[in-house]
Amino acid sequence: MADFIVIGGGIAGVSAAAQLSELGSVTVLEMENALGYHASGRSAALFEPNYGNTSTVALSRASADHFYHANGGYLTPRGLMLLATADQTKQFATDLKELDLQEISLDDAINRVPILNRKTVTAAAFHDIALDIDTDRLIHDFARMIRANGGTTQTKTVVTSITSTDDGWQVSAGEKIYKAKVLINAAGAWVDQIADLAGVSPIGIQPLRRSMALLPAPDGHDVSSWPMMLGAGEEWYAKPEAGKLLVSPADTDLMKPHDAFADDMVLAEGLARYEEMVVTPVTRVESNWAGLRSFSPDKALVLGPDPTVSNFFWCAAQGGFGFQTAPAAGRLLADLVAGRKPELDTGILAQLSPERFH
Repeated sequence: MADFIVIGGGIAGVSAAAQLSELGSVTVLEMENALGYHASGRSAALFEPNYGNTSTVALSRASADHFYHANGGYLTPRGLMLLATADQTKQFATDLKELDLQEISLDDAINRVPILNRKTVTAAAFHDIALDIDTDRLIHDFARMIRANGGTTQTKTVVTSITSTDDGWQVSAGEKIYKAKVLINAAGAWVDQIADLAGVSPIGIQPLRRSMALLPAPDGHDVSSWPMMLGAGEEWYAKPEAGKLLVSPADTDLMKPHDAFADDMVLAEGLARYEEMVVTPVTRVESNWAGLRSFSPDKALVLGPDPTVSNFFWCAAQGGFGFQTAPAAGRLLADLVAGRKPELDTGILAQLSPERFH
């Protein structure tokens, strides 16, 4: 019998499992053939510590030291630029304040991103604290930590039943049975289904689709130094990716848990919003995909023990913030399991606790 079973091998699950592996034996169960397959493998991968609600920002800031210093660091410069049209003045002002950006001139904006359209972009803001995360290395370093501490990660392992026992949990997956004292539900879009299997009341986690299109570098520009561009109100965003440009319509369409794919019409509408702000039309989409970002009813993460089943822990509802909150979220979960005093204050803990839904 293991001390901990973690269901879900995305960034939420592996970061929690890595911290738990220092407390006891851990088994991670992932239904796909690789870790980080779903939302974690389809992330824009930006560390923007001012992005999100109060509890998300607290987790992101508490994660900063890990991103900067652990294993040589995981961050590289990117920057964030906010762009608005003439009819987005109020939303621009709101975003400017929430993200703690500095307004810049249109000339400065175009100097940073030369394809911007002077006729449509009427306001711009920027800061350089937004950084790219090496997400692949982060996931694999957490997995390496699990293995170094004697834990295991099992892929291609679909959980079919979960039974509460006198000394913990019994989890059936395929023809195998796994046993542990504590169960961690980190199943992403599937967390409510896992809770239901375990006889625990679902929270009402909503999987929302987020689509992406990969475009060739506009007009052959070297986009490597361009910042991430964000349309006011998060109506679209674009980010350099390996010499090309990722563009998202920033869609939030409610979906059932599944292996998500982009909707052609939604993608076209988002690309049109992006095209309005630049002088280079989209002539070719090299590839497209989608992921499911899962949100709780109040849009904050859910971290901690279920109030009715003390050995069932939620590690859920990361939304679009899973990577940038992962180091601190994993530490928090381990602290709660171990009965240690967490680094976050009690107000933030209350905003993250599953107890708020009961």
